[in-house]
Amino acid sequence: MPAATQIGIPTLVRIKPGALPRSGLYLARAARRHVLLLASEGTPAAIEAAMREGLDAQAIEVVARREVASASVEEASALLPALPTRCDAIVGLGGGRALDTAKYLASLARLPFLAVPTSLSNDGFCSPSASLTMGGRRRSLPCAVPFGVVVDTEVCLGAPEVLWLSGVGDLAAKVTAVHDWKLAFHARGEPVNDFAALLSDATVFQFMARPRRDLEGMRLLATALMLNGIAMEIAGSSRPASGSEHLISHALDQISGRPRLHGLQVGTAAYVVSQLQGRDTDLIAAVLDATGFWDAIRADPFSLDEWIEAVRVAPEIKPGYYTVLSSRDCVSEVEAILRTDPRLKGCFA
Repeated sequence: MPAATQIGIPTLVRIKPGALPRSGLYLARAARRHVLLLASEGTPAAIEAAMREGLDAQAIEVVARREVASASVEEASALLPALPTRCDAIVGLGGGRALDTAKYLASLARLPFLAVPTSLSNDGFCSPSASLTMGGRRRSLPCAVPFGVVVDTEVCLGAPEVLWLSGVGDLAAKVTAVHDWKLAFHARGEPVNDFAALLSDATVFQFMARPRRDLEGMRLLATALMLNGIAMEIAGSSRPASGSEHLISHALDQISGRPRLHGLQVGTAAYVVSQLQGRDTDLIAAVLDATGFWDAIRADPFSLDEWIEAVRVAPEIKPGYYTVLSSRDCVSEVEAILRTDPRLKGCFA
């Protein structure tokens, strides 16, 4: 019988309107009184002020505050020696760069991490890894999941719509990722954690049943992205959330003259990859159509040549990582889809 799986999960989860100013109360209840605050560069002053007022109301001391402009291993590691000894938690406020830096630093320091995303552009705020550059190259590094997740749905609703659409794209990508995982089982015997796969699927379908940009839609998307992070923790890998569509996106990050938001890339790639897989295309198309996802792509079209090259490069991004792209040479199939699919008209220049 396989050994029992032990995982870390957030013990504090608040996903609701007005959650941000209550962050101090949540930290006080967890007996965390001295925190390092890492905020994204450009975080609106009103958002940080709301958090600081909540911290002050509970006598939570911000022992240091740093602004994060770029997420790198070097930057996070440099913060470790300067971490005040009385710090008992690290808070990340803002977008992915601040949250990934805070998460990685918290893992280095073995301190609890509180994730407070101000937009929902991807699932990184609760994933067991941090996306950081190392020596100028992007890496995904293992980390502990946050002990707490605070998502103020009002704040996220006020973020630019394109960030929400990026989150929608990242969520849609779970459909093709889970199927790639099952393809790897049939082709290579790679074990599939059924519970992690089921959790990933269930979270996607909850949002897809109501893909609207309102407070309830924000709650559903935040919950789905958070649970996908936990699905990765359960699986012990990124398999429940990352497949061939993510390999294409990683390749684009390397070769593109101007990579786009992660979720815009993987959402588009998921739609294309579903056609290679021969399943779920209508399901993915329905949520992307309903949310206006394609309008955001057409407003800033991708490069057709870069995408064709990315599909060529993608299978080598993670050697041994079996996906539908490993089953055959898919370049000509993808090129035909990009050139002729009616939904993609105007999305590639």
